[in-house]
Amino acid sequence: MEIGFGPPLYGDEGEAGVVLPWKERTTNSITPHRAQAPIVLDEHQRRICREVNEAWKEAGKKRPLVVARTAAGKTVIAVVLIKEALDRSEKSLVVVHTEELIQQTSDKLLRYDPSLGDHAFIKAGRPTRLLAPIQVASVQTLHARVFRSKKIDLQDFGLVIIDEAHRARARTYQQIVDRFPETRFLGLTATPCRGDGRGLGNIFDCLILGPSFEELKAAGRLVSSRIFAPYRPDLKDVHIRKGDYVESELAEAMNKKKLVGDIVTHWLRHAEGRPTVVFGSGVGHSADIRDAFLAAGIAAEHIDGNTPKEERAAILARLSAGEIKVVCNYAVLVEGWDQPQVSCLILARPTKQLRMYIQMVGRVLRTAPGKVDALILDHAGSVFEHGFPEDEIAWVLSEDDRAVNRAHAGRKSDHKRGLTTCPECSAVRMEGDPCRSCGWHPKPKPRYQEFVDGDLARVNRDRTVHDLGQDRLRFYRELCGVLVEKRRQGKTVKDGYPASKFKEKFGQWPPDNWRAAEPLAPSPATRSWVLSREIAWRHSQR
Repeated sequence: MEIGFGPPLYGDEGEAGVVLPWKERTTNSITPHRAQAPIVLDEHQRRICREVNEAWKEAGKKRPLVVARTAAGKTVIAVVLIKEALDRSEKSLVVVHTEELIQQTSDKLLRYDPSLGDHAFIKAGRPTRLLAPIQVASVQTLHARVFRSKKIDLQDFGLVIIDEAHRARARTYQQIVDRFPETRFLGLTATPCRGDGRGLGNIFDCLILGPSFEELKAAGRLVSSRIFAPYRPDLKDVHIRKGDYVESELAEAMNKKKLVGDIVTHWLRHAEGRPTVVFGSGVGHSADIRDAFLAAGIAAEHIDGNTPKEERAAILARLSAGEIKVVCNYAVLVEGWDQPQVSCLILARPTKQLRMYIQMVGRVLRTAPGKVDALILDHAGSVFEHGFPEDEIAWVLSEDDRAVNRAHAGRKSDHKRGLTTCPECSAVRMEGDPCRSCGWHPKPKPRYQEFVDGDLARVNRDRTVHDLGQDRLRFYRELCGVLVEKRRQGKTVKDGYPASKFKEKFGQWPPDNWRAAEPLAPSPATRSWVLSREIAWRHSQR
């Protein structure tokens, strides 16, 4: 069947496309039908669909694996292939592992074609209609009802799609593959490997690679990252088991008062109030980070695997609405969750697994209105372990080989040009290069070193830095505004407060002629910096 395309779902309006002539069919009787939007594929998605069909038809492959980054539109690709199967009078099964992915898949099916509205669910708590031509199934419910209790007899399908296909080595998925040896399968994932990086060739028989990071960025779907790494945790006493750190030992190593407090301090210094997701090293660690944010007057909440799904949904809705700034979690939001407006990620969960790292950083790379970049505060040393989110990975299919970040491997082998951090703002940079975040330049040691603070020097889209003299003057005037506010609150603050704080930030006193400057209302960034220094002072007193 020829694949057709409609007006663009992604990118600028007016992008070329051809509308697919859908046939009218009965809509889903369970979920109300929503306004139809023509199904859309961009150039990369069209290529992927074409290569999938070529693998099935011409190459004789039964189980291709599509590798596509966050925001590449994997679910939209699945919808088009389901539509093609439906037009061939073939039934389709989509297998996912979370409630959120079930709902996302259902929403996409309903959004793009009335005929695809006639789908049903194999999921606890939802009605079952086994005669529906499209089934969206939870792998857990499928295992329980088909293979364990044998309450239902699974029908034959012409197409089986496994979302988050890096999970397919689990027994629950392997049973499905074994149940349909002659059926066409399709795997979808951003990370086509096991936890130890080895390929999935025992399940899938070919790799189909999606667009690169730069291609998705050019298409307006991803933003670049800006990474700060204040320190690397000491994990020498934490054992490694099954390719990753032992969770109980890791949580103990990371859940130290100073480390937790530093997370809040650096967020106040760098994040400027951005909507933020935190990945903790354990349930207690995540909850303690939440408590530290609350103690600093920042609205934050915590979720983990035991959080009821209704409560979890309500917390994430509050994050989306701006009612809270930070959501801390343990092992819940790694995959299958997207809120594009979230633009700050705190990595407080070290991992040896490249796959987990890519999944975590992918949560904040999607574009959103007004979103310039993704801020990553790496308290786990992950960027030094695995590289930048923008790096391209050499994925493999063979079980005997491992995926490799070749660019990062080259950095690690170059002792003169490895990754390091800026001595001023802790932004990650290449040794010998200036800091792209705050403008600091390395200079010969014998010469006087002028330090530029990263919180003051704002970065343009072209990576140039605003005039620092004007920015410093404005910062000093905002400190004068802080002084005025504190005195209005009845606090005793000396006249020299703005100058001393300025010196604390820049290592030098402000010019004498600035003392007559008019106070300005403090910006959120300045308030955050002042609060971070007050919290750091309280920690030092304890």
